Amino acid sequence: MTKPPTEPEELRREIEQTRAELGETVEALAMRADVKARAQAAAQDAVDDAKLRARGALDTVAYQVGKQREKVAALSPPVRVAIAAAAVGLVALLLIRRLRHRRSQ
Repeated sequence: MTKPPTEPEELRREIEQTRAELGETVEALAMRADVKARAQAAAQDAVDDAKLRARGALDTVAYQVGKQREKVAALSPPVRVAIAAAAVGLVALLLIRRLRHRRSQ
């Protein structure tokens, strides 16, 4: 235990320090008791983390698409036409199957 201050100014400084420490303690206890605010903060952290991961995934996909574009651009024109025709045919096949499936229901 410290010995009590003897000068009034020293006493005032000690009182202010004690008030500040008490205020920090009360604030910390209030934060721990506020379950709703803590849950909202945790939810916001999860949302921020998900956005960050999604942005990273999007960047990765964009990079890979760019690499594939470069590969396709390097192909000869007849090969590119054949690939495009195959892609259009696949999309058309999928649309036809979907339409037939809907009509049968």
